[in-house]
Amino acid sequence: MIIKSLLAIAAVLALAVAALLLYASRQPDSFQVQRSVRIQAGAERIHPLINDLRQFNVWNPYMKKDPGMITRYRGPAAGPGAGFDFEGDERTVGRGSIAIVESTAPERVGMTLDMLSPFEAHNRVTFTLTPRGSGVTEVTWAMEGVGPLPLMAKVMHVFFDMDRMVGTDFEAGLAGLKALAERT
Repeated sequence: MIIKSLLAIAAVLALAVAALLLYASRQPDSFQVQRSVRIQAGAERIHPLINDLRQFNVWNPYMKKDPGMITRYRGPAAGPGAGFDFEGDERTVGRGSIAIVESTAPERVGMTLDMLSPFEAHNRVTFTLTPRGSGVTEVTWAMEGVGPLPLMAKVMHVFFDMDRMVGTDFEAGLAGLKALAERT
């Protein structure tokens, strides 16, 4: 009787796992997260705070999540070709690299974010700076997951709301950028 009960429980669990994997496998191969803030500064003052990765890391919310994170800069200090590798706590920032792939001053900076752990992911990051009147700039930070997403990432998306999870970090980062740009 006990063996039959254990087999029934095992069968139900196996079906639940199979259903979860099937559901996750049918999820989209991409995602997008975007946040914006209005800053009382011209785009020409804000652009270098994004385009120079050392300045970027002054307000980057992920640097604050793991102050002990190891970073290694490579390439030029700013603009296309500038990049850095990072290695931090797996629960907060993980391990990966960021590189600037395009920069149109003072309107746009495009980056790639390649995560190696806690799971592999390849994302496009874009900062768009749009004038909104005299001395006001709207800065939009957007990230798009570039597919196909691995099955484990899709399973995580079933349980974790990427927009809320990453969006909160973007809001904190943009608040830091705003404070820095408005006082310089």
